[in-house]
Amino acid sequence: MEIRLDILLMIFGGAMVTFVPRVFPLVVLSKIHLPNWIISWLKHIPVAIMAALLAQELLIPNQEFTYFSGNLRLVAAIPTILIAVFTRSLLATVMVGVVSMMLLRFLF
Repeated sequence: MEIRLDILLMIFGGAMVTFVPRVFPLVVLSKIHLPNWIISWLKHIPVAIMAALLAQELLIPNQEFTYFSGNLRLVAAIPTILIAVFTRSLLATVMVGVVSMMLLRFLF
């Protein structure tokens, strides 16, 4: 089996484009002492990103803003969020979300 140079360079380039943005901040920030207020602020970033992704997916499912009318994703999210809050189990949360969406699509 022969490996073409252009394919090898594309694979290497893709690996570098993926690797550098993930490792560079870790290397730089591990050498710097950050103030406590920055560390506490950085702890909120994952929650903010998840909230933005969920809001976009639940409230704008078909490229238009909708409430409950015809928005099965939003209805399925209610029991899913409750399970996530009370159990803190990723497996239970995913299972309830999938089953809720499946039942709603079957019924409506």
